[in-house]
Amino acid sequence: IMTQQVSGSPFLKPFFLKTPVRVVSPLRQRRHTLPASEFRNLTPQDAISVFEIEREAFVSVSGECPLTLDEVLNFLGQCPELSLGWFEEGQLVAFIIGSGWDKERLSQEAMTQHVPDTPTVHIHVLSVHRHCRQQGKGSVLLWRYLQYLRCMPGLRRALLICENFLVPFYLKAGFKEKGSSAISVSNMHFQEMEYMLGGQAYARRNSGC
Repeated sequence: IMTQQVSGSPFLKPFFLKTPVRVVSPLRQRRHTLPASEFRNLTPQDAISVFEIEREAFVSVSGECPLTLDEVLNFLGQCPELSLGWFEEGQLVAFIIGSGWDKERLSQEAMTQHVPDTPTVHIHVLSVHRHCRQQGKGSVLLWRYLQYLRCMPGLRRALLICENFLVPFYLKAGFKEKGSSAISVSNMHFQEMEYMLGGQAYARRNSGC
């Protein structure tokens, strides 16, 4: 039922970047058959691309991936509606993966579990392809994702954990600090952040695309 309701959301329909109308010669038409820019839910078929981007982004910094390939496959199989990928000409350039959670704060169990039909989304990972960083894509994708979650019935908030240096990024996106997280990974410590989904509908500003 949720998937059917979500499919009517304007944030689930493909988003195409506005480009000047121009005549394309037959020799160049083939490379323009894919949309310039598209946002859609991820599927298990996207798991390899997701994991490759994630591994490059996180292992080089912390030595750890937020999600293993099996966990990516698990979440994209159980709750694809809580994911969002940004594709440019058919190639994944950035993504977010979330799952359902049913407690006030995130615990170690939240790292691997999806609890269906709950009012809380646990955002596991936001990652951008190495060739597309420093372009604001992470901020745009997060904004799209949060507006998309607003359209889903029953959802009231999103939770995530992040390292201290990322706290300003999420504060700027509208998250609030909930304090130190009880979760630790390889001696790394995290802050827990919360975003309330209630309130005004869709857009308060242009997405920046």
